[in-house]
Amino acid sequence: MEHEFSDSEEDEVCIHRMKQISFIPDQNEEMSEGSLSVEFLLLADQSNSPAEEKTRADSSDTDLEIEDPERSFATMKGAELYLEACKLVGVVPVSYFLRNMEEPYMNLNHHGLGPQGAKAIAIALVNVSNNHIGTEGAEAISRMFLDNISSLRAVQLSGNNFREETAQYFAEALVGNYRVKELDLSHNEFSEKGGEHLGQMLANNEALEFLNLSWNHLRMKGAVALGAGLRVNGTLKILDLSWNGFGNEGALALGEALKLNNILVKLDISSNHINNEGAGKLAKGLEVNGNLKILKLSHNPLTVEGAVALVTSIRKNPKSKMEEINISNVLVNGSFLKLLDVVCQVHPELDVIYGGVRGFISKKPEQRPDPMKLIQNYLDERKLRLWDFFRNMDKNGSMKIPVAEFRKAMMQQSRIPLDRAQIGELVHKLDRHQTGMVDYSYLKEKQPAQKPKEEEEEEEEP
Repeated sequence: MEHEFSDSEEDEVCIHRMKQISFIPDQNEEMSEGSLSVEFLLLADQSNSPAEEKTRADSSDTDLEIEDPERSFATMKGAELYLEACKLVGVVPVSYFLRNMEEPYMNLNHHGLGPQGAKAIAIALVNVSNNHIGTEGAEAISRMFLDNISSLRAVQLSGNNFREETAQYFAEALVGNYRVKELDLSHNEFSEKGGEHLGQMLANNEALEFLNLSWNHLRMKGAVALGAGLRVNGTLKILDLSWNGFGNEGALALGEALKLNNILVKLDISSNHINNEGAGKLAKGLEVNGNLKILKLSHNPLTVEGAVALVTSIRKNPKSKMEEINISNVLVNGSFLKLLDVVCQVHPELDVIYGGVRGFISKKPEQRPDPMKLIQNYLDERKLRLWDFFRNMDKNGSMKIPVAEFRKAMMQQSRIPLDRAQIGELVHKLDRHQTGMVDYSYLKEKQPAQKPKEEEEEEEEP
């Protein structure tokens, strides 16, 4: 029989929104069913049958229909995020929560949340970026990570005035957390001590795949500690350390990490005061790394000397999987372009994004044929379709080809005379929005009806 609350009971469940989130029960009180925190609700008895859960949900204030926008949780906020969370965990949204989620406090007594309903609310409260949560909020959220009670996979905590002392909470909580895969701590104020704590966390965490620490103050010992943690980390695939200003010392630590780490796929260290010396130290790691695909180094004080060191490191590494090196502010020269051409013969998937060619403006640009026209002419001569041209490169039939695979296929083919610059121009046209994919699905409607195989073979005979 369901428990009936009296008016005299202290049965208020307060969920602090944004900057006042608290998942911690009061340790000095004996918790009644009506005084459960969100944290405890997530651990609540789940023995109720689906029918009982539905009855409880139907009896509460749940009169809203569930919408179905096909979007990622990472792009949603507020009510939309809550509605999608409800759909994910299979509960009907509580309209009272929707109406009051912008209020500092709300009373969720007698709404029949159940464990799944509480999970949906917890998900809705996760995107708490830019809310000045501070130390107290950091400690509260860390408790949730520490107990592995949440189903949360991606957490955005950008711009919350987290200082040195808060890094320890996250570090201790995430060392043993196996659920959180993505963590955004950008635009905070972590420095040396913060970097040390987070570096220790990286060394021990076995779940994180994405970590954003951009726009902090990770310098000196902090940057070195992060590099040390990365050396032994076995799960992190994407690390964003841009706009920290850790300089050559940090570049050295990361270079040493790349010698041992073969998990990381993307590293962004843009705007970190790394000069040619730092690029050379980073290159030592690139000479032996066999997994990194994207390295972003834009807005660092590099010259063509540093650019040469980076590309040479790929030349020395036959097992390199590098697909993109971004040094978009660097002016290169003819010698660098010749080196790049040589390297791309061995690593055809490689794309180096540079700022321009020194002295190029004073000379008349070399006129090259439009690469798309060359392809079309080749196909017309052989009575082939553009659809078939792309489909032959599409390994899984998804009508989307990863840019790196497309670049590699075009570099290795010899039927159509295209150089590296023309292939770059072609990629720019086919992937204007820089999605990393060449999408040729629009050609499906244009292709004529498929001819019988025998007829095609007759046409292909000389």
